[in-house]
Amino acid sequence: MRVMAYNPAMRWSENAAALVLAVALLGLPVWAQQPSPQTPGPAAAAGSAAAADAAGQGVVLDRVVAVVNDDVILDSDVDEERRFEMIQPYRGAGEFSRERAVQRLIDRALIAQQAELQPEAAVTDQELDAQLQTLRRDIPECKQYHCETDAGWERYLTAKGFTLEEFRDRWRTRMQLLRFIEVRFRYGIHISEEEIKEYYEKTMLPEYARQKATPPQLDTISKRIEEVLLQQRVGNLLRDWLASLRAQGSVRIISPEGVAR
Repeated sequence: MRVMAYNPAMRWSENAAALVLAVALLGLPVWAQQPSPQTPGPAAAAGSAAAADAAGQGVVLDRVVAVVNDDVILDSDVDEERRFEMIQPYRGAGEFSRERAVQRLIDRALIAQQAELQPEAAVTDQELDAQLQTLRRDIPECKQYHCETDAGWERYLTAKGFTLEEFRDRWRTRMQLLRFIEVRFRYGIHISEEEIKEYYEKTMLPEYARQKATPPQLDTISKRIEEVLLQQRVGNLLRDWLASLRAQGSVRIISPEGVAR
Protein backbone atom coordinates (compact mmCIF):
# COMPACT_ATOMS: atom_id res chain seq x y z
CA MET A 1 0.00 0.00 0.00
CA ARG A 2 1.35 3.41 -0.92
CA VAL A 3 1.56 5.76 2.08
CA MET A 4 2.19 9.48 1.81
CA ALA A 5 2.06 12.38 4.24
CA TYR A 6 -0.42 15.00 3.12
CA ASN A 7 1.41 18.26 2.50
CA PRO A 8 0.48 20.49 -0.49
CA ALA A 9 4.03 21.72 -0.92
CA MET A 10 5.98 18.48 -0.41
CA ARG A 11 5.46 14.73 0.01
CA TRP A 12 7.49 12.74 2.46
CA SER A 13 9.67 9.87 1.32
CA GLU A 14 7.91 6.51 1.17
CA ASN A 15 9.89 5.04 4.06
CA ALA A 16 9.29 8.02 6.37
CA ALA A 17 5.59 8.12 5.52
CA ALA A 18 5.23 4.39 6.15
CA LEU A 19 6.72 4.93 9.59
CA VAL A 20 4.33 7.81 10.26
CA LEU A 21 1.31 5.71 9.31
CA ALA A 22 2.48 2.80 11.42
CA VAL A 23 2.86 5.13 14.40
CA ALA A 24 -0.52 6.72 13.65
CA LEU A 25 -2.25 3.36 13.77
CA LEU A 26 -0.83 2.94 17.26
CA GLY A 27 -2.14 6.35 18.23
CA LEU A 28 1.26 7.77 19.17
CA PRO A 29 3.12 10.98 18.33
CA VAL A 30 5.85 11.10 15.69
CA TRP A 31 9.32 10.91 17.27
CA ALA A 32 12.83 11.56 16.03
CA GLN A 33 15.78 9.44 17.03
CA GLN A 34 18.23 11.35 19.19
CA PRO A 35 21.73 12.00 17.79
CA SER A 36 24.47 9.88 19.30
CA PRO A 37 27.24 11.49 21.42
CA GLN A 38 29.54 11.20 18.39
CA THR A 39 27.10 13.14 16.20
CA PRO A 40 25.61 15.89 18.36
CA GLY A 41 22.71 18.00 17.10
CA PRO A 42 22.74 21.79 16.64
CA ALA A 43 23.92 23.85 19.57
CA ALA A 44 20.53 25.50 19.96
CA ALA A 45 18.89 22.14 20.58
CA ALA A 46 21.72 20.59 22.59
CA GLY A 47 20.18 21.25 25.99
CA SER A 48 16.77 19.82 25.22
CA ALA A 49 18.26 16.90 23.30
CA ALA A 50 20.55 16.02 26.20
CA ALA A 51 17.69 16.19 28.66
CA ALA A 52 15.48 14.01 26.49
CA ASP A 53 18.35 11.58 25.92
CA ALA A 54 18.96 11.34 29.64
CA ALA A 55 15.33 10.52 30.17
CA GLY A 56 15.53 7.83 27.50
CA GLN A 57 12.98 9.62 25.35
CA GLY A 58 12.84 11.26 21.93
CA VAL A 59 11.86 14.77 20.96
CA VAL A 60 8.36 15.18 19.57
CA LEU A 61 8.73 16.60 16.07
CA ASP A 62 5.15 16.29 14.93
CA ARG A 63 1.91 14.49 15.70
CA VAL A 64 -0.53 12.68 13.44
CA VAL A 65 -3.98 14.28 13.66
CA ALA A 66 -5.79 12.32 10.94
CA VAL A 67 -5.33 9.50 8.43
CA VAL A 68 -7.31 9.86 5.20
CA ASN A 69 -7.15 6.61 3.25
CA ASP A 70 -3.39 6.42 2.53
CA ASP A 71 -2.62 10.05 3.39
CA VAL A 72 -1.46 11.34 6.76
CA ILE A 73 -2.34 14.79 8.10
CA LEU A 74 0.07 16.15 10.69
CA ASP A 75 -0.14 18.77 13.38
CA SER A 76 2.29 20.86 11.32
CA ASP A 77 -0.22 20.78 8.45
CA VAL A 78 -2.83 22.29 10.80
CA ASP A 79 -0.38 25.03 11.78
CA GLU A 80 0.36 25.71 8.12
CA GLU A 81 -3.38 25.89 7.44
CA ARG A 82 -3.69 28.48 10.23
CA ARG A 83 -0.91 30.62 8.74
CA PHE A 84 -2.33 30.22 5.25
CA GLU A 85 -5.83 31.19 6.40
CA MET A 86 -4.50 34.40 7.95
CA ILE A 87 -3.25 35.48 4.52
CA GLN A 88 -6.65 35.08 2.85
CA PRO A 89 -8.04 38.58 2.18
CA TYR A 90 -11.64 37.34 1.93
CA ARG A 91 -11.73 35.04 4.93
CA GLY A 92 -14.76 35.18 7.18
CA ALA A 93 -14.77 36.89 10.52
CA GLY A 94 -13.92 35.05 13.68
CA GLU A 95 -10.96 33.35 15.23
CA PHE A 96 -9.15 30.35 13.81
CA SER A 97 -10.78 27.02 14.68
CA ARG A 98 -8.45 24.05 14.85
CA GLU A 99 -11.32 21.58 14.52
CA ARG A 100 -12.60 23.26 11.35
CA ALA A 101 -9.05 23.36 9.99
CA VAL A 102 -8.66 19.61 10.49
CA GLN A 103 -11.96 19.00 8.70
CA ARG A 104 -10.85 21.25 5.82
CA LEU A 105 -7.58 19.34 5.52
CA ILE A 106 -9.49 16.05 5.46
CA ASP A 107 -11.80 17.34 2.73
CA ARG A 108 -8.83 18.69 0.78
CA ALA A 109 -7.04 15.36 1.03
CA LEU A 110 -10.13 13.57 -0.30
CA ILE A 111 -10.44 16.02 -3.20
CA ALA A 112 -6.71 15.78 -3.98
CA GLN A 113 -6.92 11.99 -4.08
CA GLN A 114 -9.75 12.16 -6.61
CA ALA A 115 -7.95 14.85 -8.61
CA GLU A 116 -4.96 12.53 -8.97
CA LEU A 117 -7.27 9.99 -10.60
CA GLN A 118 -8.77 12.57 -12.98
CA PRO A 119 -5.99 15.10 -13.64
CA GLU A 120 -6.86 18.41 -15.25
CA ALA A 121 -4.54 20.71 -17.18
CA ALA A 122 -1.79 22.00 -14.93
CA VAL A 123 -1.91 25.57 -13.65
CA THR A 124 0.66 27.54 -15.64
CA ASP A 125 3.18 29.94 -14.14
CA GLN A 126 1.41 32.79 -15.94
CA GLU A 127 -1.95 31.91 -14.39
CA LEU A 128 -0.35 31.57 -10.97
CA ASP A 129 1.50 34.89 -11.26
CA ALA A 130 -1.69 36.68 -12.32
CA GLN A 131 -3.59 35.46 -9.24
CA LEU A 132 -0.71 36.26 -6.91
CA GLN A 133 -0.48 39.80 -8.28
CA THR A 134 -4.17 40.30 -7.49
CA LEU A 135 -3.67 38.75 -4.06
CA ARG A 136 -0.81 41.15 -3.29
CA ARG A 137 -3.12 44.07 -4.00
CA ASP A 138 -6.07 42.70 -2.03
CA ILE A 139 -4.41 41.80 1.29
CA PRO A 140 -4.92 44.85 3.55
CA GLU A 141 -1.84 44.14 5.67
CA CYS A 142 0.31 44.04 2.55
CA LYS A 143 0.30 47.83 2.32
CA GLN A 144 2.65 48.25 5.26
CA TYR A 145 5.07 45.74 3.71
CA HIS A 146 4.87 47.35 0.23
CA CYS A 147 3.90 44.07 -1.37
CA GLU A 148 3.75 45.78 -4.75
CA THR A 149 7.51 45.19 -4.75
CA ASP A 150 8.98 41.69 -4.85
CA ALA A 151 11.12 42.42 -1.81
CA GLY A 152 8.10 43.65 0.16
CA TRP A 153 6.05 40.59 -0.82
CA GLU A 154 8.86 38.30 0.31
CA ARG A 155 9.12 40.16 3.65
CA TYR A 156 5.37 39.77 4.17
CA LEU A 157 5.43 36.03 3.46
CA THR A 158 8.45 35.55 5.71
CA ALA A 159 6.56 37.29 8.52
CA LYS A 160 3.74 34.77 7.98
CA GLY A 161 6.09 31.79 8.06
CA PHE A 162 6.31 31.02 4.34
CA THR A 163 9.08 31.15 1.78
CA LEU A 164 8.22 32.40 -1.70
CA GLU A 165 8.39 28.90 -3.17
CA GLU A 166 6.36 27.34 -0.35
CA PHE A 167 3.58 29.86 -0.82
CA ARG A 168 3.64 29.56 -4.63
CA ASP A 169 3.33 25.79 -4.32
CA ARG A 170 0.50 26.13 -1.81
CA TRP A 171 -1.44 28.62 -3.97
CA ARG A 172 -0.87 26.57 -7.12
CA THR A 173 -2.35 23.52 -5.34
CA ARG A 174 -5.33 25.65 -4.30
CA MET A 175 -5.91 26.75 -7.90
CA GLN A 176 -5.54 23.20 -9.20
CA LEU A 177 -8.12 21.80 -6.78
CA LEU A 178 -10.57 24.63 -7.49
CA ARG A 179 -10.18 23.92 -11.21
CA PHE A 180 -10.92 20.25 -10.60
CA ILE A 181 -14.06 21.12 -8.59
CA GLU A 182 -15.26 23.54 -11.25
CA VAL A 183 -14.80 21.03 -14.07
CA ARG A 184 -16.45 18.25 -12.10
CA PHE A 185 -19.49 20.17 -10.89
CA ARG A 186 -20.03 23.62 -12.31
CA TYR A 187 -19.90 22.98 -16.04
CA GLY A 188 -22.86 20.63 -15.92
CA ILE A 189 -25.12 23.03 -14.03
CA HIS A 190 -27.69 25.19 -15.80
CA ILE A 191 -29.53 27.98 -14.01
CA SER A 192 -32.81 28.82 -15.71
CA GLU A 193 -34.37 32.27 -16.06
CA GLU A 194 -37.26 31.04 -13.92
CA GLU A 195 -34.88 30.20 -11.07
CA ILE A 196 -33.23 33.61 -11.32
CA LYS A 197 -36.60 35.35 -11.27
CA GLU A 198 -37.78 33.26 -8.31
CA TYR A 199 -34.64 34.12 -6.31
CA TYR A 200 -35.09 37.81 -7.16
CA GLU A 201 -38.73 37.87 -6.09
CA LYS A 202 -38.62 35.58 -3.06
CA THR A 203 -35.18 36.35 -1.63
CA MET A 204 -33.85 39.69 -2.85
CA LEU A 205 -37.00 41.81 -2.91
CA PRO A 206 -38.07 40.89 0.65
CA GLU A 207 -34.57 41.71 1.90
CA TYR A 208 -34.57 45.11 0.19
CA ALA A 209 -38.03 45.77 1.60
CA ARG A 210 -36.83 44.84 5.09
CA GLN A 211 -33.99 47.35 4.75
CA LYS A 212 -36.35 49.91 3.22
CA ALA A 213 -34.06 50.24 0.21
CA THR A 214 -34.81 50.51 -3.50
CA PRO A 215 -34.02 47.20 -5.23
CA PRO A 216 -32.15 47.08 -8.56
CA GLN A 217 -33.98 45.99 -11.67
CA LEU A 218 -33.87 42.27 -12.40
CA ASP A 219 -32.07 42.68 -15.72
CA THR A 220 -29.21 44.56 -14.03
CA ILE A 221 -28.65 41.97 -11.31
CA SER A 222 -29.54 38.70 -13.08
CA LYS A 223 -25.91 37.73 -13.77
CA ARG A 224 -25.00 38.16 -10.13
CA ILE A 225 -28.02 36.09 -9.08
CA GLU A 226 -26.98 33.38 -11.53
CA GLU A 227 -23.50 33.33 -9.96
CA VAL A 228 -24.97 33.04 -6.44
CA LEU A 229 -27.23 30.16 -7.50
CA LEU A 230 -24.31 28.44 -9.23
CA GLN A 231 -22.21 28.69 -6.09
CA GLN A 232 -25.04 27.31 -3.98
CA ARG A 233 -25.58 24.39 -6.36
CA VAL A 234 -21.87 23.57 -6.54
CA GLY A 235 -21.59 23.82 -2.76
CA ASN A 236 -24.46 21.38 -2.25
CA LEU A 237 -23.07 18.91 -4.79
CA LEU A 238 -19.60 19.18 -3.27
CA ARG A 239 -20.88 18.54 0.27
CA ASP A 240 -22.82 15.47 -0.86
CA TRP A 241 -19.81 14.19 -2.82
CA LEU A 242 -17.44 14.65 0.12
CA ALA A 243 -19.87 12.87 2.43
CA SER A 244 -19.91 9.97 -0.02
CA LEU A 245 -16.11 9.89 -0.22
CA ARG A 246 -15.87 9.84 3.58
CA ALA A 247 -18.38 7.00 3.78
CA GLN A 248 -16.64 4.95 1.09
CA GLY A 249 -13.10 5.58 2.29
CA SER A 250 -11.27 5.50 5.60
CA VAL A 251 -11.03 8.70 7.63
CA ARG A 252 -9.62 8.48 11.16
CA ILE A 253 -9.03 11.47 13.43
CA ILE A 254 -6.37 10.93 16.08
CA SER A 255 -6.85 12.74 19.39
CA PRO A 256 -3.87 14.18 21.34
CA GLU A 257 -4.20 11.15 23.61
CA GLY A 258 -3.74 8.83 20.61
CA VAL A 259 -7.39 7.72 20.34
CA ALA A 260 -8.66 7.20 16.79
CA ARG A 261 -12.25 8.05 15.92
